Amino acid sequence: MSAAIFHYKVGGRAAGRRPGAHAGRSSGAGNEFLAHARLFDHPDPRRLDLRASLRAGGDEWLVRTHRQRAAVALHAVVDVSASMACGAPRKLDVAAAFVESMGSSAFKTGDSAGMVAFDGSAREDLYRPAQHSRMMGHTMGALVREAAPARTPGCGLLAALRPLAGRQAMVFLVSDFHWPLEQVAEALDVLSTAWVVPMVVWDASEVTPPAANAFIRLRDAESGHLRALWLTPRLRRQWQERIAQRRADLDALFATRNLRPLYIGGGFDAAAVSQYFIEGEGA
Repeated sequence: MSAAIFHYKVGGRAAGRRPGAHAGRSSGAGNEFLAHARLFDHPDPRRLDLRASLRAGGDEWLVRTHRQRAAVALHAVVDVSASMACGAPRKLDVAAAFVESMGSSAFKTGDSAGMVAFDGSAREDLYRPAQHSRMMGHTMGALVREAAPARTPGCGLLAALRPLAGRQAMVFLVSDFHWPLEQVAEALDVLSTAWVVPMVVWDASEVTPPAANAFIRLRDAESGHLRALWLTPRLRRQWQERIAQRRADLDALFATRNLRPLYIGGGFDAAAVSQYFIEGEGA
């Protein structure tokens, strides 16, 4: 069964020379007029422009040159740390459904798709270079679902981004972003040449506290440490305030790079990703 697809659009002209579906920078076969050039330099009589040649008043015949539409590479940067193994459905399963959809969407559009992943370090076992392949989405999704998160300190995001540094590509940064904002900023600097889509995957259990006063046991997803506390209206209010503040801090950070995050709660919805890009076109 094929994964649901979503529609996407890059935020500028693609530099790649491989023909594709996106506005490109290179001249070549295409319908978008670029400029007139001498027939001697571009010997293609089919593109001869008689009116332009006569208006020029010289001895040269002019032909029309066009921009060629280009393909791009889509990369998923997936957080497979221990906190992503929480939730119902697991946040890892939501990420897996996304990369399956990304792979199918890229193949249908004529683009390539690949993946890097990280927990406390770069996960070389989950790395897949971008390829134009019908099965790439299925392969990446299976790897994410079966990933065994390591309870290691730190964040391996920057190490995982090395294969993407300096590249022009569309990069989906898929994480719950439960790590310092300074590291998020550093990662965005590394991806400064890419079109970045931050995808914030949160589960209802972490953003909405239980409704009733009760004695609860909380486990730190990264360290595994247990903590018991009595949930009161005051703690419930603090819980909600901290989630709201975290979202505001993330929004503010992404805004400094002219980025809009896409928040995902519950299961993955390909239509919501399409809507994200539609809203971006009107912004």
